[in-house]
Amino acid sequence: MTVTPSLAMPRWPYRLGKQTKADHDTLAQAKALVPLRYARFVPADDPALCYGLALNDAGFFWEAHEILEAVWKVAPQRGRDRILLRACIQVANANLKLSLQRPRAAHRLLQDALSELDELAMRPPAGIAGSFSEHFPVAMLASALAHQLATDEAERGPVKITGT
Repeated sequence: MTVTPSLAMPRWPYRLGKQTKADHDTLAQAKALVPLRYARFVPADDPALCYGLALNDAGFFWEAHEILEAVWKVAPQRGRDRILLRACIQVANANLKLSLQRPRAAHRLLQDALSELDELAMRPPAGIAGSFSEHFPVAMLASALAHQLATDEAERGPVKITGT
């Protein structure tokens, strides 16, 4: 999954409780790429989806949450892609909590994300070529989350979604 070259990273990461505001102009460009509804699945190469994942991996956790949530809102109900998106949103939120020195909240969110991946594993693949959940390395992310949850609190760092 690659980021569309026309989408620049935000000029700065938003940090809750700090004086800086979010770079809403940059995020609005990505949100404009989200359709009103995805028909049967979320395409693995969807520009907004790829951008949201890349934001997390680049340390823009709040921004990643915003974009991934916009994609999640219009993803097909009760679908595998929606479950995987919830897990990715939880990871971005956990990374944000880690950056805010809130390790307990991060730990809980990572557990929630791992539960989502467990639920995804219980559902048979839909066999939809090109869908996010069919192409994403779910087992690798689940392994990275399990490792992170087993890691000592002082050693925890952000979890990359696409570079697990």
